[in-house]
Amino acid sequence: MAERVIDQVETVIVGKRNVVELALVAVLSGGHVLIEDIPGVGKTTLAKSLAKALGCSFKRIQFTPDLLPSDITGTFVFNQKLTTFEFHEGPVFASIVLADEINRATPKTQSALLEAMEEKQITVDGVTRQLPSPFFVIATENDIEAQGTYALPEAQLDRFMIRLSMGYPSKVDEASILSRQTKSSRLSSVVSVLNQGDLVELQQLVREIYVDRKLHSYIVDIVTYIREHASVVLGPSPRASLTLMWCSQSYAALHGRTYVLPDDIRLMAPYVLCHRIVLRAEARIKSISLDSIVREAIANTTVPVVDHAG
Repeated sequence: MAERVIDQVETVIVGKRNVVELALVAVLSGGHVLIEDIPGVGKTTLAKSLAKALGCSFKRIQFTPDLLPSDITGTFVFNQKLTTFEFHEGPVFASIVLADEINRATPKTQSALLEAMEEKQITVDGVTRQLPSPFFVIATENDIEAQGTYALPEAQLDRFMIRLSMGYPSKVDEASILSRQTKSSRLSSVVSVLNQGDLVELQQLVREIYVDRKLHSYIVDIVTYIREHASVVLGPSPRASLTLMWCSQSYAALHGRTYVLPDDIRLMAPYVLCHRIVLRAEARIKSISLDSIVREAIANTTVPVVDHAG
């Protein structure tokens, strides 16, 4: 089923199977995705095509400096006929919400998503409303434009299960993109291969993927190494450790296994942990990258020998 979803998305997104897989890993793990890259590489198209292939309801929110929290969550509107206030749902009431250019909104507006992303609910005027199940946020931001943008706070970054980037396509893939263009939109060719009920069932199955106790310790050792690194002032939280395990389970399932390997953890670690690290000022001056710290932690952590026989 996952292969069919990926194949449908690849009819629109060319040469980025790894990126599509990672986004699907987050979806199967019940988490949110932050896509950080330059404009025009397909961030929004990826979100739209994935939502259509998964058969989920989809809403897009264009984040701007004048966007208000009520524009996201919804608001009460007075009904003159009934002489009562009625709640009008905002665009956050969808299974997949695209928060486009999320870093263009003010911190107050960004915070409107915090409760939704963590607890799958929103509270307006003291009344709490549940969001659809499943619920995911796919956020995009342009990392080259600093003017008119607001950096995402650590609390919100920690809500994103995976951060990834699209990158430029290869010459061959870009030529293929040009040759595929017709008068009709390629997005219209994407077929829904799942529905929301199927997706919930898949999420439950993924949690049953076996993780050996030695791998629990392996994840904790990697995270602890990062926390104690001389260049790090704030390391990944326990939520990050849990997220890394869940993503490793989903990645194993996507590749037809009922158990997690150390390689699954090693592969997923940079996408799960990098955006949860805050460097010291001197490390930023020396241009030490977050990715290099995570890979250093992986290289210096002993890989456990796990026997999955039987």
